[in-house]
Amino acid sequence: MLAGGITLLALWCQPNALRSVLSVFRAQPLLIVLNALPVGLVLLAFACLFRNVFFGAAITNFLVCALSIANRIKIEVRDEPVFPRDFALLKEVGQAMNSYTISYPVAAIAVVVGITALLVTLGVFIGGQPFPLARLRGWLGRLLGCAASIAVLAGLIVTVYASNDLYNSFRVSNAYYIPSVFNELGFPYCFCHQFTTYPVDRPEGFSRSEAEAWESAPSTAGQGKDVHVVMVMNEAFSDLTDSPAFDYGEEDDPLSNLHALEADPHALSGHLVVPGFAGGTANTEFDVLTGIQTNALSASTTSSFRVVNRNLESLFRVFDADGYATSFFHPGDDWFYNRENVYRWLGAERTLFADEMEAVEYKGRWVTDDYMSDLITNELDSAVSAGELLFHYTTTIQNHMSYTADKYGEGYEFPPVPLTISVSDEVETMLRVYAEGVRDADAMLGRLVDTFSAQEEPVVLVYFGDHLPYLGDNQLGYQALGLTQEADWDALRSYETPYVIWANDAAAETLDWDAAVEALDLPETISASFLGAAVLELTGRGEETPWFAFLNALRRVSPVVQKQTCVLADGSTVSPLDAGAVPDALEDSLRQWRCWSYYKLRYQEIPE
Repeated sequence: MLAGGITLLALWCQPNALRSVLSVFRAQPLLIVLNALPVGLVLLAFACLFRNVFFGAAITNFLVCALSIANRIKIEVRDEPVFPRDFALLKEVGQAMNSYTISYPVAAIAVVVGITALLVTLGVFIGGQPFPLARLRGWLGRLLGCAASIAVLAGLIVTVYASNDLYNSFRVSNAYYIPSVFNELGFPYCFCHQFTTYPVDRPEGFSRSEAEAWESAPSTAGQGKDVHVVMVMNEAFSDLTDSPAFDYGEEDDPLSNLHALEADPHALSGHLVVPGFAGGTANTEFDVLTGIQTNALSASTTSSFRVVNRNLESLFRVFDADGYATSFFHPGDDWFYNRENVYRWLGAERTLFADEMEAVEYKGRWVTDDYMSDLITNELDSAVSAGELLFHYTTTIQNHMSYTADKYGEGYEFPPVPLTISVSDEVETMLRVYAEGVRDADAMLGRLVDTFSAQEEPVVLVYFGDHLPYLGDNQLGYQALGLTQEADWDALRSYETPYVIWANDAAAETLDWDAAVEALDLPETISASFLGAAVLELTGRGEETPWFAFLNALRRVSPVVQKQTCVLADGSTVSPLDAGAVPDALEDSLRQWRCWSYYKLRYQEIPE
């Protein structure tokens, strides 16, 4: 009864109405158990330790409800719930509290304190000893009871509460909006579930002092060339339509601008190996902007933006140190992937999301690439008018899945897709819809190039895809196109998207383009984690920080590092799992990369 009462009080402390939570629980009764059980086990542990049920309830009530109130405040201030990992950031929490105007829920705090005091009083006058057996009433019984309770709770957290299948089985209004999930499924359950999600593994042999020494290497800040840099990561942008299964000609080529740019003397083009297949947009953003590799954070699957909770070194910070204005645009919700907070931690001076965009243009329910190109060029014009250099990053959304016939509204006519093979109606529909999005993405690229070509200001444009499109379960579309039969499909090809780095005439002159490209020594295919460092080197900033200098050196040894595959500079492929296959120097560099990344995520102090 006490555990149930404390659970209800903790739920009442949340931002949403208690009755709305209870209505969800009524429809999904298992949530009642999942929320009350950890509270009951913590209560039992303290009751055993103090040999007093009400003292145990008082401590449990104070701790659980204080955590619940902290969760409410964090959601209201930063639109992000409290996670278990926040306990490792108490120093940062204290600093952050001084940066926000916080409205404390005084009534909730008063109720929690009052009920805690009442439980202490009951403990004094009533007691409620938990052990009927005399031999368990001493310190041995106290410790055994407490330890057993904590052991059961720990066991449940790594089994029942860790289950993603169970967690995802509950109906919620928006599974991608984490604060809403916490509100609807209950804070105690969601908090316990988060103990095992988004892991970051401590690399073997990690030494904090060693990593700090790497950071102390000399740099050459402030020596970069004065060019504007615009990076556009286009949703699901790929050159899939170049596959032999397609029969496009010059007159209907959906990638005509990309292909024309690939032949431009002021352009570099190739392929990126991104972290995920058919999804994981934020992971590619993270890899490109930080140089930390998502796939190396943990042996299990994780989400890079969900493990970021402190300031990180990024392209934004490098350009900011050189006096640039920095900005990030995304025509989606600011809470999705926690971008609102993450881009602040990455150092973006200005962010713009869908809810702040004016006169938005849609195609179906998606903000168009054409509209985003206008925003980008306006952002550059604003920087030029202010006498500033601009570093800008946009993540588009128009060509997001699903590729169904109603994607752009009922009755939308999609151009036919010429194929050299026969495919099912389902696959053909997906290809038609996807190709339409690619055509618009390519038009965006062409429009940006035309606009920047007319600029007297030096502009470097970096345009690339975040991942291949999702074309049905079990890679249905890719099987139909015959791509899954390629020898390196699983290891590399399924992760490759095109990129192009282009400079207008003014930027090419400023950079001494031919010499800069030759010195860059960039192969046709690189890991996404090396793209940002390469852009810094191209613009004369390759040595501005020890971290990005290290990445550029590593890229020259192994331009592709993807899970269990490394492509060496000579084009040969090795696997770190094969004993002796990886050169010792590369093995040492890979270890340094992992350890240095871990240091940045866990310990490095970067001031605002």
